[in-house]
Amino acid sequence: MQFAGVEQQLKTNDALSQLVTLQQTTQATQALGFVGKTALVDGSTATMKNSSATWHLNVPSDSTVDITVANSSGQTVFTGKYTAAAGTDIPFTWNGQGNDGTQWPDGKYTISATGKDVANNNVGIAAQVQGVVSSVDLTQSPPLLTIDGASYTLSQVKSIIATSSN
Repeated sequence: MQFAGVEQQLKTNDALSQLVTLQQTTQATQALGFVGKTALVDGSTATMKNSSATWHLNVPSDSTVDITVANSSGQTVFTGKYTAAAGTDIPFTWNGQGNDGTQWPDGKYTISATGKDVANNNVGIAAQVQGVVSSVDLTQSPPLLTIDGASYTLSQVKSIIATSSN
């Protein structure tokens, strides 16, 4: 009788292995479908092109938001204070101009945002970036999408944005 139980366990293990393989294949197929599409992903580093970088902020409640933008060396190049109504996917576009009037060059910039609600409580603000998926690395599990030279997992994709080029 114990032999039958072991045999059943081996069959169950084989079935689970097949399910894992099927899931990995599904993820790979899904990831390949994103190539050439514009995706919104969790992340705080955006690429400024033509003096414009855009992040999308998720503000859970009406807040005063302090924004800091840093260059790829970690140097703060811009700070600002804004009033934001509660909502998800609130775009913040920076024109590349520092607080001192310096026009910063195109490249990678990282945003950090902190907020205070009307009762002066801290509010967590998440940042997202958007860009075109240029490639998929299927050698990784899960597959990695490349957007503006950075890698993201499928779980970091929040939406695919319809544009005239998609």
